Amino acid sequence: MVNDKPTVALTLGDPAGIGSELIAKLLSHRQVLEQANVVLVGDEWLWQRGQTIAGVQVELQPIVSLAEARAQAGGRPLFLAVDSVHPEEVEVGTARASGGASVLKVLDLCLAAVRDRQIDAICFAPLNKHAMKQAGMPFEDELHYFADYLNVDGFFCEFNTLGGLWTSRISSHVPLKDVPLYLEKGRIKQASQLIYRSLQAAGVAEPRVAVAALNPHGGDGGVCGREEIDIIAPAVEELNAEGVPVHGPFPADTIFLKARAGEYDAIVTMYHDQGQIAIKLLGFERGVTVQGGLPVPITTPAHGTAYDIAGQNRANVEATLQAFHIACRMGAAYRAEANC
Repeated sequence: MVNDKPTVALTLGDPAGIGSELIAKLLSHRQVLEQANVVLVGDEWLWQRGQTIAGVQVELQPIVSLAEARAQAGGRPLFLAVDSVHPEEVEVGTARASGGASVLKVLDLCLAAVRDRQIDAICFAPLNKHAMKQAGMPFEDELHYFADYLNVDGFFCEFNTLGGLWTSRISSHVPLKDVPLYLEKGRIKQASQLIYRSLQAAGVAEPRVAVAALNPHGGDGGVCGREEIDIIAPAVEELNAEGVPVHGPFPADTIFLKARAGEYDAIVTMYHDQGQIAIKLLGFERGVTVQGGLPVPITTPAHGTAYDIAGQNRANVEATLQAFHIACRMGAAYRAEANC
């Protein structure tokens, strides 16, 4: 029988955080192996620690390189052991350069493998940007690191998802005072087109996409700002003329009510907190981040490393489980694209 399930790589994330216990809990779910061929990439000692904390024991099949992942896929998850950090270099609950270097080493292996189609998707446990920057990462966040590694020269942005609702944004990890510098028609169109295509890749045949306004009350006809009139609405009109059926702009303080009621699948926001606050209030423990605009599928739970509860078996696995589900769906599409 041909094994046509996507092959998804999992990582343990920052070794000082909750990543290893989350992955142990994830792999204890029977449904995980029904969706994908799973290969775990990380330090053996960290994996053992995660299982101990979570109170589970998962049997893995060792491999020596990700190039073996497809051929060796079977009934058990695979495990590629990587020596990326020593236990004495890790202080649970503390961001360190050693932890950031560990994350980068493991991610580089996975990025190379998914780029070369040895695997179909990556689902990584929470990492810490500060630790990665301490280790020498010269970018503002991991998405920019991925884009540089994969030679992406087009538009890319994080998607934050909660169940059936996705958000993208025109600007991301920049000071609020700089948001107007990013507000241009081209970026609005690119963000809208990207999330529309990505939802299709995730299995939504005809995505319903809304575009948020920037100003209070959507600008009140220009009284509270003209960005909606001069920039956002013209971008929406052009998108519709080009066959991308998006709607808006809608006032940001009410559009999420429409989305919660099921009227939209996605919202394009103008800056980070405009979407993040709403998504996290709607369901912080279930949120997922999808690395949008990359040529390969990469997902992660939207919460962070939770240093304050690391090692206490208090980490909720639901967001990691949802991130894995999305990685499987997008990984299946990525694999099918290669076989066309």
